[in-house]
Amino acid sequence: MKPNKTFRMIIFVILILANIGCDQISKSIARKKLEPGKTIEIIDHNFILKRVENTGAFLGLGSGLNSKIRDVLFLWFPAIIIILLLIWFFKKNDLSIILIIALSFIIGGGIGNLYDRILFGSVTDFLHIDLGIVRTGIFNLADVSVTVGVLILLIESFFAGKPEPDGEKQ
Repeated sequence: MKPNKTFRMIIFVILILANIGCDQISKSIARKKLEPGKTIEIIDHNFILKRVENTGAFLGLGSGLNSKIRDVLFLWFPAIIIILLLIWFFKKNDLSIILIIALSFIIGGGIGNLYDRILFGSVTDFLHIDLGIVRTGIFNLADVSVTVGVLILLIESFFAGKPEPDGEKQ
């Protein structure tokens, strides 16, 4: 399904704003209600709230780097990627609704974390899942948005070009 330009834009903007809004509201609550480093078990040890201020990337990777290098890696590089994705969106008129959703999630999540880095100098992470064989680091809803967007892109690219049951291509 290839939506018209107005519908594409409406979906794109609404999803980006929803992703940013959910992320920022949840982080604001975490900053107000969770003491840094204190662990709150929601479902035994399987779902935990623990607020950390992350100056690095995933799992704090790069937090010990020189501040100028961190700025390039965690401020400028993501900002450039977000701008390139926006340019790509506006140049491509034939994106499927699935790709629009994926891009919206990636851009919305990226903006959410970028906003934190600009405003606070770090990203507020506060969610941790431990299901035994599946264990995460501490993350936030922007991380979830980006991950979901990338997974949608991967799934879409895997099925792209495969013939549909009636023999038509997507």
